[in-house]
Amino acid sequence: MKLASAAIVLCLAVATAPAAPVKSLPAPTDEDCLTCHEDPSARRANGTSVFVAKNRFSASVHGQAGLACVDCHADLAQTSDFPHKERLKKVDCAACHDSAGASHPFHPEIARAAEGKGKAQVECADCHGSHEITPVRDPGFRFAPERQAVACGSCHDEIRDHFVSSEHGKALATGSKPAPSCLFCHRKGVTAGSGIALSALKKKQEDLCLSCHLYDESVKARAAPAPGFIASFRHSVHGLAVQRGDARAPNCVSCHGAHEERHGFDTSSLVNKMRVQDVCGKCHASENRQFSASVHGAAIERGKRDAPACTDCHGEHSILSPKDPRSPVAAANVSAQVCSPCHGSLELTEKYNLPANRPQTFADSYHGLASRGGSVEVANCASCHGAHDILPSSNPDSRVNRANLATTCGASGCHPGANARFGTGKVHVVETRKEAPILYWIATLYVTLIVVVVGGMLGHNVLDFLRKAKHQLQIRRGEIFEPPAGRGLYLRMTVSERLQHGALAVSFVLLVLTGFMLRYPESWWVAGIRRLSNRAFDLRSLIHRASAVVMLAASLYHVGYLLFTPRGRRLLRDLWWRPSDLRDAIGLVRYNAGLSKEKPRLDRFSYIEKAEYWALVWGTLVMAVTGTIMWFDNTFIGLLTKLGYDVSRTIHFYEAWLATLAILVWHFYFVIFNPDSYPMNMSWLTGMLTEREMEEEHPLELERLRKAGASPSPAESPAETKSGSTSEEPTGAGPEA
Repeated sequence: MKLASAAIVLCLAVATAPAAPVKSLPAPTDEDCLTCHEDPSARRANGTSVFVAKNRFSASVHGQAGLACVDCHADLAQTSDFPHKERLKKVDCAACHDSAGASHPFHPEIARAAEGKGKAQVECADCHGSHEITPVRDPGFRFAPERQAVACGSCHDEIRDHFVSSEHGKALATGSKPAPSCLFCHRKGVTAGSGIALSALKKKQEDLCLSCHLYDESVKARAAPAPGFIASFRHSVHGLAVQRGDARAPNCVSCHGAHEERHGFDTSSLVNKMRVQDVCGKCHASENRQFSASVHGAAIERGKRDAPACTDCHGEHSILSPKDPRSPVAAANVSAQVCSPCHGSLELTEKYNLPANRPQTFADSYHGLASRGGSVEVANCASCHGAHDILPSSNPDSRVNRANLATTCGASGCHPGANARFGTGKVHVVETRKEAPILYWIATLYVTLIVVVVGGMLGHNVLDFLRKAKHQLQIRRGEIFEPPAGRGLYLRMTVSERLQHGALAVSFVLLVLTGFMLRYPESWWVAGIRRLSNRAFDLRSLIHRASAVVMLAASLYHVGYLLFTPRGRRLLRDLWWRPSDLRDAIGLVRYNAGLSKEKPRLDRFSYIEKAEYWALVWGTLVMAVTGTIMWFDNTFIGLLTKLGYDVSRTIHFYEAWLATLAILVWHFYFVIFNPDSYPMNMSWLTGMLTEREMEEEHPLELERLRKAGASPSPAESPAETKSGSTSEEPTGAGPEA
C-alpha cells in the first residue's frame, strides 16, 4: 500500500510540475520480457499461458540470428507501459520476410496476405510456430518431408487420411526416395486456388506428374506401370485436349485424384475397373446413364469383374477418339478388338452361358468380311447392339430384339425400307445341321460336288498329261516318227467370238479376284493389293459389280449371237450333247490309261469343250440370280427373308469355288499346260488352229473340211474380220504363204 501511495504522489507531482523536455524511455530488454514470460505459471486474463522458454527461443532460427523480443513485437519499443497491455499487435512477419508471397504459392491465403492483397485465414505462426521456429532445413523442422502429412493434416485432416493411405503416402512413410510430400507438389503452384486459368493449371498438374513418372529414372525403375504406358496419355484424346488448352479435358488428377493415388488393381482406387465408371461419368454423363442400364453396367454393379468397364473397351491412358482408325472402338476395329476377346472366350462363354460362336459368325458374314477388309461404313457389333446401351436380345428395349430389328437394320441408311421380314431367319448364321439345316445341306452338297467334279477333272487331266508327255518325249528322242503336218491355219474363232470370249474372260477373272477379296480379306495376296491403294477395298465392290454387268451383257449378246446368226446357230448345234460324246469320253480315258491303243477321233467340239461350255452356262445363270439377290439385298430380304438371302449367299460362294477350280483345273490345262499346246493354244488371240492341232484334237472336223474342199489360210477374210464368218461350216481360206 505504501508503494502504491508513493506512486500516486509521484504521478500527481509529475502532473502538476512545469513541463520539461520528454526523454524516450529505453525499450524493454529480453530479460525484462522474461521476467514474466519465463514463468511457466504466467497466464493471461483468459487463462492462456504466456510462457516462453528462453533456451528454446535462443535455439530457434530467430534466436540464433540475435533477434530480440522488441524486433518482432514492435509496439513494445514504442510504449512506456510496463508491464504492457494484455494484447500486443500481431507480429508482421512480412516486414522482414517480404518474399513470403513468392515462397508460399502453395498456400494462397499466406501469399495474398504477404503481398498485401488481403487478410490471411492462416497465420505464419499456425505453421511455423511463434518463439521456437526451426530452420527449414533443420531435421527437426515441423514440415520436414517425413512430417508434412501429420503437420498439414492438423488442419487438413480429411486430405491427410486420403494421402497417408495412397501410394505416395506409403512411399513417403517408408522413406522411399524420391517420394512426393505435401510441399513437393503444392509448392509448384498446382492447386485450384493458385490463381491461374484452369486450362493452364491442368497442364502444370500433368507436367508435375510426368516429371516423376516419366522423367525420373529412379521412379521409373520401381514404380508401375511402365513409362510407355504413362507416356501414351500425352497422345490420347484427353492428353491432346489438355495440351490444346481445353479446360474441360481431364488430366492425371481428374481421374486418379489429387491425394488418393492408388494402383488400379486396388479396389479403393478411383480408377479400379469396378469404380472407374464414376470417374468417366463426370464428363460423359449421357454415356454413363446408358452404360449403367446396360447388361454390362448391371454386371459391374453386381460385382462381376469379368464384365467390361469403360477402360476395358476404350483403354486407359491411350484413349483415342472413336473416329481415329487406331482406336479399338473405331468402326473397323470394335468387333475384332473389343467384342471378340470376351465373346470369343471359351471360359467366359461357358461361365455365363453365352453363345460361343458369335464373333466367328459375324466375322464370316458380309458385315464382318467387309469390316475385316477395312470398310468403315459397314455395320459392326456396335451398329446393331449399341455401344453403351447393350441389352440382351430378349429385352423388349434391345436393339436386336426381334420386334426392333427392322428399325435397327434401317437405321443410319443401311437398309432403307427394311420390313418385318428382315427379322425372319437367324442373324448370326452357323452352317450346322442343327442351327441352319438348309444352309448346311447346300454347303454339304456343293462340297461333295466340288470334290467329285474337280477331283474327276484332275484325274482325267493327269492321265491325259502323262500320255501326251510320254508321246512328246518319244518324238524328241526319235523313238517315234511323226509325219509332217501341213502348215496351214484353220479358223476356230471369229473376231466376234474372240471378243465375246475376251469379255467373258476378263470379267470372270475380275469377279473371282474381287469376290475372293471380300471372302478372304486378310490373305497375303489381298494384303498386297490393299498396300497398293488405301481405296482398294472400296474399289473392289465397284469393280465386282461392273464386271458382273459386263459378264451378263456378254452372255446376253452371246444368246443373240446363237439365235440370230447362221454361224451362231451352227455353233449351238455343234455344242449340243450327242451319244458319241459318252463313247469318246470313255474311249479317251481308256486310251490315256493305256487300256486301249486307239484314240477316239474327236469332232469340232469334244466332250471336253461341251462339258466346259454348258457348265459355264449353268454357272453364269446361278451366279447371276444369286448375285442379283445379294446386290439388291434390301428388296430381296424384304421378299425372301434373311434366310433367302443366306441361301443365295451360300450358293454364290460355293458356285464361285466350283467355277474357279473348274477353270484352273480343266480349261487352263487344255489351253496352257496341255503338252500338245504348251506354252499356250493361241486360237483365243489369233482365231486360228494349225493343221497339227486340228489333226490331234479335231480330226473329224478336219476330215469334213477337206471333203468339203475348204483350204487352210494364214488369215481371215475381210468379211470375217468385220462381222465373222457367214458360212454355217467352219472354213479355212487358202494355204499359208
